[in-house]
Amino acid sequence: MGKVMLDVDHLKTKYITRFGEDVYAVDGVSLKIEEGKSLGIAGESGCGKSTLALSLMGYYFAPLHYQSGTIKVDGVNISGMKPDDIRKKILGNEIAYIPQAAMNALNPTQKIIRFIEDVIHAHDPKADKKEIYDLAKERFEILGLPERVLKKHAVELSGGMKQRTVIAISTILSPKVLIADEPSSALDVTSQKMVIKMLRDLMEKGFIKSMIFITHELPLLYNVTDEIMVMYAGQIVERAAAREMVFDPIHPYSKGLMGSILVPEPGTRDVKLTAIPGTPPNLKKPPKGCRFADRCKYAKPACMLHGIAETHLDNGRMFRCYLDENELREVYSRE
Repeated sequence: MGKVMLDVDHLKTKYITRFGEDVYAVDGVSLKIEEGKSLGIAGESGCGKSTLALSLMGYYFAPLHYQSGTIKVDGVNISGMKPDDIRKKILGNEIAYIPQAAMNALNPTQKIIRFIEDVIHAHDPKADKKEIYDLAKERFEILGLPERVLKKHAVELSGGMKQRTVIAISTILSPKVLIADEPSSALDVTSQKMVIKMLRDLMEKGFIKSMIFITHELPLLYNVTDEIMVMYAGQIVERAAAREMVFDPIHPYSKGLMGSILVPEPGTRDVKLTAIPGTPPNLKKPPKGCRFADRCKYAKPACMLHGIAETHLDNGRMFRCYLDENELREVYSRE
């Protein structure tokens, strides 16, 4: 086992509505990522993926609040840190974030080099501007971005160039963990490939030690990450090696998710697409039993009655279901 870069144990975070209601968007999530590894997170919109990303950085601003659990980045527990300390010591340096709609994250009135100066000065106010420029120039060129980009404004860049520029800025301090939230969304196929190549290069060159990649596109995760974690209604329902998750999902939700999309791999072109019936539960009042039970065609009465514990297999795979692996594979084989 390699060095653990991110260690999360039973993390719970919630939104508090204006009526004082608690909405647990992240409810008891545990995960570990080792150095040199990447983890994909998939699930429907509203399942808690982006909230988990913000929570992992200790980025709590109303209405999002920390409830319980621990988050350790390279062994350092950031769960109880003050927001100012997290900004100065953790964000950008230990753990970095590429937000959704990253193409719109750049102030159009500033040149790209100014963003890099701001990031570095937040951690080292005395850093020399020439040294910052030389570092930025070297890093950008290594990642396939020409020096001229540093002197341009965001409005002068294409969508794909903006996305890659945001990635370069976010990782300029070589963070130990990079969280990429839908980094290839709204991009054409060519730009998506460039973004993915850039993220791979960051890992291979050691500019980032580990990565979490969030997306709706499971086939994309298969080509980018080592493992895939499927999230549903604030909980993890399955975690497995990327190939196992794409071609041999165990949990009924994972299987339904894979059955609802096209996988451009040999042997999958004739697979009939299916849809998952119903909608996710209201997390203001989550079900007492399995949160997927009312949408699951394999559900039994017992699934509705009590919470479902995690099942861990010998190969490190995990899933959360009332039925065991053999029962699930048996009902799948009869279809």
